[in-house]
This record gives sequence, C-alpha cells and structure tokens, in this order.
Amino acid sequence: MTATFNHTIIAAVDRDESARFFRDLLELPEAPSWGVFTNVRLADGVLLQFAEPPVEIQMQHYAFLVDDDLFDRAYRRLRDRGVEHWADPQMRRPGETNTEHGGRGVYFKDPAGHAIELITRPYL
Repeated sequence: MTATFNHTIIAAVDRDESARFFRDLLELPEAPSWGVFTNVRLADGVLLQFAEPPVEIQMQHYAFLVDDDLFDRAYRRLRDRGVEHWADPQMRRPGETNTEHGGRGVYFKDPAGHAIELITRPYL
C-alpha cells in the first residue's frame, strides 16, 4: 500500500466554531465526531479534527485546492462575512485575490488564527 494522508488535528479556540467555519466555507457535510474532536471530512476522505488544546495556539498554514466554482462561492462567503483576506502570504495586498501558478488564490485566517489558503491550481 502506498502512503496517503489520513487526518490532522487542528488546534482551535472553539472546536465547533472552527469546524463549522470550514464546513460552511468548503461546502462539506457534517462528519461523525468523538471524544475531544469535532471532525470535518474532506471529499477525499481526509479528516480535519478540531480540538481545544490546553496550550497557546501557534499559527499553522493550511492550503486547500478547490475548483473554480467552489473558489467563487467561498470567496463570496468570505467577503459577505467581512473576513479580512489577502492576495499574498505576506498580507501586503488586502482585499484581493492572486492569479499565481495559472489559477487563483486567496489567503485569510480561520477563527483560531491559522493562515488558510484557497487555490484553484496546484503549485506543481
């Protein structure tokens, strides 16, 4: 069997709020949750498991490859909700998207302060 990515635990201030944010943004159904985790399942079966650690949360970066239609809908939701966003990871181009790597991209922060990126084309 080849190696595939199965799950990751994402630190959250409020695990339910963070899971809801990703479900709404990426149009994902609710997934079964257990124990200290509120889960979100991506289309390829990968689980995002949100948990509330008893330590200070350190910012992480998570990038999601989406199709053009979902990008348009997600970007519209970000704007409608007043989520601050940038065209670049250095946050020098506020309120914009980029057209890097033959597609489009946008950067923003989730409710826990993680840096999130949506892209429509893979970098490689």
